[in-house]
Amino acid sequence: MSTGGGARPQRVFIGDVQGCADELDDLLGALDYHPSRHQLWCAGDLVNRGPASLRTLRRLVELGAQSVLGNHDLHLLGVAAGERRLRKNDTFEEVLAAPDCSELLGWLRARPLVQLWDDIALVHAGLHPHWDDPRAVAAPLEAEIRRGAIPWRDASLVFLTRVRHCDAEGARPQEEFPAPDGFAPWDAHYTGRRLVVCGHWAARGLHRTARVHSIDTGCIWGGRLTAWIAEEDRCVSVPARRVYCDPKAFTPAKPSGSPAGSRPDATPES
Repeated sequence: MSTGGGARPQRVFIGDVQGCADELDDLLGALDYHPSRHQLWCAGDLVNRGPASLRTLRRLVELGAQSVLGNHDLHLLGVAAGERRLRKNDTFEEVLAAPDCSELLGWLRARPLVQLWDDIALVHAGLHPHWDDPRAVAAPLEAEIRRGAIPWRDASLVFLTRVRHCDAEGARPQEEFPAPDGFAPWDAHYTGRRLVVCGHWAARGLHRTARVHSIDTGCIWGGRLTAWIAEEDRCVSVPARRVYCDPKAFTPAKPSGSPAGSRPDATPES
């Protein structure tokens, strides 16, 4: 993926930061980041469960970075709007109390759900196998989010921000760990022409194929924070400074009373 002369800034895609501001700075140092040479794009889940969501948001805004929205970002917006309850494992209270909260949430609310280039699609979790035009799916959802009316139960929003496994028709399983017969990682059914860069699935680790680069490497769990430099086809990562969350404390929610092939969105997943 050559720049064809190097005049264009290199696109640097960063996995789920989730409030790990120190590691974000460590990663920028490892990248030798400079705004004239690099264009930063995050794969969503900028906040929550890590120790410094406020500092993370401020740093990204300061850097002029861009991002797609993840499920934890939407959860923060929902709590701020009074649509969701703050949960015991949420760690973004300092954002809600900050003097610049309104400005930061306004910036976050304006992020897209999907970003497309000729060669790459960026999304937090994944793309549905039947979507020929992901922007046509995402645009009306983004408009609602920007108006402050997050469509929590919209199946497309749930897929964009939460999918791990699905079947060939795009239905998600009732249980994911392990996924039942007939379900596979969503990218097994993806046939689009663009390489998809995504996060969300820390348990999968760094996963790179011709279809997908999944770059959530579990910084909050004591793993690493990873970036992929598109024009060099090269990954750079830094270790977590410590374990911020115990994976044993987070069990995926089991749906109750949901129709087959669907999952409720009431619990923000890691």
